[in-house]
Amino acid sequence: MEFLKPDVTLLAVTPRAEKLIEEAGRTCYLSLDRMDETSEKNFIKRCIRSGHHSILEHAGASFRIAGASRAFTHQLVRHRMASFSQQSQRYVLEDEFNYIIPPDIAASPEAAAVFREFIESSRRAYIRLRELGAKKEDARFVLPNALESQIVFTANFRELRHVFALRCDRAAQWEIRRVAIEMLRIMQKEAPSVFGDFVIDEEGMTARPGLAS
Repeated sequence: MEFLKPDVTLLAVTPRAEKLIEEAGRTCYLSLDRMDETSEKNFIKRCIRSGHHSILEHAGASFRIAGASRAFTHQLVRHRMASFSQQSQRYVLEDEFNYIIPPDIAASPEAAAVFREFIESSRRAYIRLRELGAKKEDARFVLPNALESQIVFTANFRELRHVFALRCDRAAQWEIRRVAIEMLRIMQKEAPSVFGDFVIDEEGMTARPGLAS
């Protein structure tokens, strides 16, 4: 099975995340008496504008990402201020693997045919190596970066802002940008005061911080 789009699911988020961030921040200024039912909104926005981002580390979110490639996960795991649990090619049998085909390649019948021919060739090589007694951990060496690799990604809100600033940018690689924008859409609903300053363009293909009110 081949994929063109990732599947991003929010698994967990800190309860009352924005209130927690506000309380942490107001502890710095001993202004807890100024908290009310809606005070976190402006307080968090002011802190972000002033560069007081450490308070965002008190809240976090976890995502399950499917329908994305190992090429994508190799980029994602470079964000070291985060936690990851990834599908293992050492323990998971990959004879019926799914894979991701880049949209630009999929748009060209000739290029897509070359791509799919290579994918199926690697699949046949993997299966044959297994038939010859190769362990999964050794047979995996013939598998391409295009294979789907499911991963759970957990990060605090400060790190998520860093990820979004880098990976939602137009210069980012297309697949990680798609995943990052899907995560950003989710977080803008979950914590609008923290992530609402990111603006997603009309086509939903890029986003950048600092432009929303």
